[in-house]
Amino acid sequence: MFEGCTSDGEDQVLERQVRICKAFASSTRLRMLDLLGKQPHSVSDLQTALGLPMPNVSQHLAILKSAGIVSTRREGKQTVYFLAIPEVKDACKLLRDVLRAQLRSDSKLEV
Repeated sequence: MFEGCTSDGEDQVLERQVRICKAFASSTRLRMLDLLGKQPHSVSDLQTALGLPMPNVSQHLAILKSAGIVSTRREGKQTVYFLAIPEVKDACKLLRDVLRAQLRSDSKLEV
């Protein structure tokens, strides 16, 4: 699939994959995605759950939104964030499963 030249469509998919992977490259954003995978949250809910200052939470949400991972909707005066792509929850779980398997494998090698 990656040998030689790729089609324009495949190039677009790879570029989006890069954007999403860059957005995943933060433990704070991964914790946000975990919370949003359970239910939508307002910025203040996320701030409380993560114990971070509001500007920090907003900055991380902006990165996730620009990558197309989260979307927003208005509920009264609040903006609520939710997963734009529900499969992100599955992707995060799969990646954690891979990492847990890697840790198990590493610990077996140390014995």
